[in-house]
Amino acid sequence: MSSYIYGYARVSTRQQELDRQLDLLKEYNCNEILTEKMSGTKSDRPELNRLKDKLRPGDVVIVESFSRLGRSTKDLIDLVNYFEEINVKLISIKEKFDMSTPQGKLMMTVFQAFSQFERDLIVQRTKEGLKSARARGRKGGRPQVNEKEIRKAINLYKTEQYSVKEIVEMTGISRATLYRYVEKEKIETR
Repeated sequence: MSSYIYGYARVSTRQQELDRQLDLLKEYNCNEILTEKMSGTKSDRPELNRLKDKLRPGDVVIVESFSRLGRSTKDLIDLVNYFEEINVKLISIKEKFDMSTPQGKLMMTVFQAFSQFERDLIVQRTKEGLKSARARGRKGGRPQVNEKEIRKAINLYKTEQYSVKEIVEMTGISRATLYRYVEKEKIETR
């Protein structure tokens, strides 16, 4: 069975034109070209999903550039990994990327390393931010609730004489906290 060649072209807005991408993809003798006029930041892109449903082992996907395919480095890596898992060859014309070549595999490894580096930096900055906040006397997590005010709020709630809004105003306890403690008490009294 011979491989089927799919092209995928995308622009971010309806006003933009696909002509340049389509001209490039036609040079690669695509059997079918799927097009989309939708922001790459959207996680649900119908034509990309349709393409993924059509793919069979041995098929080829050609894009003008990675920016047309992935929303982020992580998204791009996930898509490339998906294509690799189902034995589909990915070619990006602009980046001269072909996953079936040693250079393409090396490039993918570098992308994965940068993606992991980016995740690690986010974790590191979060930890540093928490440490800095603690040094200033602030703690992470939910603010401590005043047990006396909680008890007062629950008692007011049980009287059924006050609205939740009024109870929140009288006690300073948030609506969510009140409901959480009311539910907790119901469970404990069963």
